[in-house]
Amino acid sequence: MISLPFIVANAAEDLTLWYSNPAEAWVEALPVGNSRMGAMIFGGVNRERIQLNDETFWAGSPHNNNNPEGLKHLQEIRQLIFEGKEKEAEKLIDQYYMTPHHGMTYLTLGSLYINFNHNAEATDYCRQLDISKAVSEVSYKVGDVNFKRETIASLPDGVIMVNLTADKSKALNISIEYDTPEGGTVKMNGKGMDITVPGREHEGIPAGLTAKCGIRVKSNGKIFAREGMLNVEDADYAVIYIASATNYVNYKDISGNPEKIVANLLKNAMKKDYDSALAAHTDVYKQQFDRVSLTLPSLGGADKETHLRVADFKNNYDPSLLALLFQYGRYLLISSSQPGGQPANLQGVWNESNYAPWDSKYTININAEMNYWPAEVTNLSECHQPLFDLIEDLSHTGAETAKTLYGADGWVAHHNTDAWRVCGPVDQARYGMWPNGGAWLATHLWDHYLYTGDKEFLKKYYPVIKGTADFYMSAMVEDPRSGYLVTTPSMSPEHGYGSSWITAGCTMDNQIAFDALKNTLKCAEILGEDADYMARLQDAISKLQPMRVGRYGQLQEWTVDADDPKGQHRHVSHLYGLYPSNQITPNSTPNAFVGAKNSLIQRGDMATGWSI
Repeated sequence: MISLPFIVANAAEDLTLWYSNPAEAWVEALPVGNSRMGAMIFGGVNRERIQLNDETFWAGSPHNNNNPEGLKHLQEIRQLIFEGKEKEAEKLIDQYYMTPHHGMTYLTLGSLYINFNHNAEATDYCRQLDISKAVSEVSYKVGDVNFKRETIASLPDGVIMVNLTADKSKALNISIEYDTPEGGTVKMNGKGMDITVPGREHEGIPAGLTAKCGIRVKSNGKIFAREGMLNVEDADYAVIYIASATNYVNYKDISGNPEKIVANLLKNAMKKDYDSALAAHTDVYKQQFDRVSLTLPSLGGADKETHLRVADFKNNYDPSLLALLFQYGRYLLISSSQPGGQPANLQGVWNESNYAPWDSKYTININAEMNYWPAEVTNLSECHQPLFDLIEDLSHTGAETAKTLYGADGWVAHHNTDAWRVCGPVDQARYGMWPNGGAWLATHLWDHYLYTGDKEFLKKYYPVIKGTADFYMSAMVEDPRSGYLVTTPSMSPEHGYGSSWITAGCTMDNQIAFDALKNTLKCAEILGEDADYMARLQDAISKLQPMRVGRYGQLQEWTVDADDPKGQHRHVSHLYGLYPSNQITPNSTPNAFVGAKNSLIQRGDMATGWSI
């Protein structure tokens, strides 16, 4: 990997989120993470809550969601679509392609609570997250004692550490307790506690995972267990070490030993004092974070609490807040996606519920891809690796899906997947019958090559990229109404017109198919692939339907000119060709470029005076 400095300005950046009150809701807490673990810091004074996650803790167990009945009805479904009977086709898809299994849910480990025996009100309170160092801090004063606690999710040590201090001797007195999800147990263990959290059955798929969480404390005070709590008395400082693991090895192997993993993590981490661990963590973090600097004028905004800056932004333009947001996105990617780990899911690595919105899965009709848009362009190339690992897994599970559901070569994934790498459609036909998620993901492999020029990487992942093209070449069919090759059944993500969203050859499908075929062709040329195969790719590319501009001057979302100029749908899927792809440019496709601009304006996403 090539790491290049990207310096925009030399002035100091504003890289701290800060607040004068504790968080009252989970979304107000501050996140720290080292990919394998995530923690949300609430910053309470008399009672601190630290909500925890392990990246491998998911409901269910190894399975697939491929319905073998679907292929028997594929030709009938396609014929109905070509005849304009999309609603009838949708009913058949719901009946024969869907299963009861719509993806497993990402789970929580529960929460650690720290109780303080303060006997007076706190003053000088500040809760902050320094994203230049990946350190969360809470500080305040009670009487004549200054209390401070720092929390890090150590990248080199793989554990979470909470360092609590008081500037007056023996002034620190705390009790530690743990709130587990339903069915969990807490066992006291000398100077710590061991937590077991059972996995969950979901949609008929039995639980296969168990999470273990170990907590240990080092302090110069007295440490003892009483009434289910771990107590520290008469201390100047206390360091809490938190480690977790599950028996998840990969999507088809759950034979891991979480007790051994947790024990080793804690043993190694506790060999260091906190200051040494903090220095090591900051050094590793900054090796990634400090590659990019962005400084914009503050215009007096940086002295406000972060949530007030956000609220005031619409009335008081604060460019430095945009720089902070930019770097916060990089912070979150570093904190939730590191080599050897799982990729960032819908909520990164942070989730407080066993029933998270959209199960906190990997939604691959845009969300997972968006998580990784900063990876190459902001010089975080190694943070991309967990996504590459997921894509490679999907190329195996998706090959079975392609064969079972479409009788096709290559591999396919629809609009959602999870820790078990399911590739079949989920939810309902109107949301899930979209066979382009895998091909979109695979464009990330090609983009990585473009940024790095790593030919060995390209050789390794060429079979994965090629598999997406092989799927399209075997699964696309000629639309008798136009003569073009189209994907069908499909839909433009979560959007439609008329009585059904199911369609053939919508614009986004054609754009993603183009990238899959064209990227494979470029790879084949670089790697010296068979000439006959390259000719097949070029032939398929030539038969794809071109983009069209509709009656309102908009880029059409579908084959028919059905766009609603007053529609405000949150997906603008047909602009995939503008970004993240580069099929639409002002020079190469001026009509489509103007159409894309008009589509943005009509959706209300850009000011009417937008231009370049």
